[in-house]
Amino acid sequence: MSRVRVPLAVLGVTALALACVPGAAAAGDRAAPTDPGPLYSMVKDRDTRLQLQVFGRPDGRDMLYRISGAVYANAPGDTLAPKLRHGTRLFGFEGYNIRRLWREPGTNKLYALTREVVFYTDPKDPTKILREWTNPLDGKTYPVVPVNNLNVDFGPFPITPDFRLGPLNQVQRNLVQVSDIPPRTDLKARTGDEFGLADGVYTAMEMFDFYIDEHEAAKRSHGVPHGALEVSNSWVRSSPFPPFMCVAEKDVRANALYHARSWTLNSWNELEPFIKDEVERSYPAYKKAPDAPAPSESSWTSFWRDQLGSGALTWTDWCARNGRG
Repeated sequence: MSRVRVPLAVLGVTALALACVPGAAAAGDRAAPTDPGPLYSMVKDRDTRLQLQVFGRPDGRDMLYRISGAVYANAPGDTLAPKLRHGTRLFGFEGYNIRRLWREPGTNKLYALTREVVFYTDPKDPTKILREWTNPLDGKTYPVVPVNNLNVDFGPFPITPDFRLGPLNQVQRNLVQVSDIPPRTDLKARTGDEFGLADGVYTAMEMFDFYIDEHEAAKRSHGVPHGALEVSNSWVRSSPFPPFMCVAEKDVRANALYHARSWTLNSWNELEPFIKDEVERSYPAYKKAPDAPAPSESSWTSFWRDQLGSGALTWTDWCARNGRG
C-alpha cells in the first residue's frame, strides 16, 4: 500500500473487554516515555478517540489488520485483449499490516508506526503464495515480489484535549470513517528510476471505508482501552501494475485494480499458518511493528531498495535479467 503522511487510517476480530487506567496522572506516572496511553486519555472527542483506535491500540501494544482480496486487470476499452482481458483476476492478495501507537518522548506527538507484508497468491487458491508469474503480454516468466514495506508511518498527531480528526458517519448500526486519497510520488526524483511510468511519476487512487459497530464504539469510548478495537475495512486501489510484472504504464492503457477487505487482530499469532510460515521463513522483521519513526516506503521504493540494490540496477535491467522464456 502506498505511503500517505496525513491523518487517515490504513488497512484495517474479536470484541475485547474494556479496561481503564484509573486516571491520566496515574497512568503517566507508570508509563514508559513512548506509551501512548497518557496522551490518548487527554482527548475529549469521542469520534477522535475511536479513530485513534483505528490507528492502533491505546495500550501501546501491536495490533494487525489482516488483509484479504484480489488484483484485477483494469483495461478501459479492453485494449490489451486478447492476451490480457479487461477484468482478469491476476492474483489473490493476502497478508497484513502490523502497527502500534507510539509517543515521541517528552512531547505531545503521537504516531502510528506500521509495516506491511502482503503476498500475491494464486487467483484460484488464496492460500497458495506465488513464486513466479507469466506475463501474457510478453510471454516471459518473472519472480513475484510481495508488498514488503518496513515502515509506513502516520502522524505526528499533536495531541491536546481538543484535538479532532473529524466526525464519523452513522450508517445503520455502524460508525464509518471514509478516506479517499490520491497518492502522487515522483519516483524519478526520489530514486532516479522511472519504473516505466510517465515522467517517472506514480499516481493512484485509494479508497478506504472503516466500519465500527456502534456497540463496540460505546464499549470503548472511555478510559484507555486495552486490546484492539474491532474494525472492519473495505479498500480499493487503482494504480500502475506492480513492478515485478514488468508492464510499463506509459506503454499500455491499463492498470491494476486492487479490492480487499481487512479486519483487526489482537496478535500476530492469530494469523493463518500459510502466512505465518512464509513470514517466519522469509520476512521475520514483519512479526512486530517498528520501534520508532522512519521514512515511509511503498511497493516501488521497497522494490528499488531490495530488488534494484538502491539503484545498482534499473527497473528495465531487472526485467531483462529476470524474465524467462
